Amino acid sequence: MDRESGKLLEPWSLAGTQGNYPIDLDEERHRLFVCCRRPARMVVFDTASGKPVAKIDISGDTDDLFYDPAWKRVYVSSGDGAIDVIDQRDADHYQTRRPIPTVAGPRTSAFSAALNVFCLGVPRRGSEPAEIRVFQGPR
Repeated sequence: MDRESGKLLEPWSLAGTQGNYPIDLDEERHRLFVCCRRPARMVVFDTASGKPVAKIDISGDTDDLFYDPAWKRVYVSSGDGAIDVIDQRDADHYQTRRPIPTVAGPRTSAFSAALNVFCLGVPRRGSEPAEIRVFQGPR
């Protein structure tokens, strides 16, 4: 969208996917990260051209995604019971690490680059109380 005129510019295609939900931005490398639920995939767009430059398989039922510019990593929380960690090798190349197992259901998360922590909200299940799981990043 042109912010001055309010006019919609050319839309960027997510052909072949459905249920796009969380997004985040790597301003320095001009990349937009978009996670989709069907199929479970993260699409990386070049913000200068609007064209996809990478597609990475992720865990299902994604809800939140965060880019960590200090470590050049993307964190994705999903209801399938995992946190995906994706390393940014350069603007167009990404490598997934082994997902961090959680429990099925929680999707909502928060990331603080300043505190170097990733927090996952785990809802109450049966007799198990709700909790916030805190993951400390590398130092």
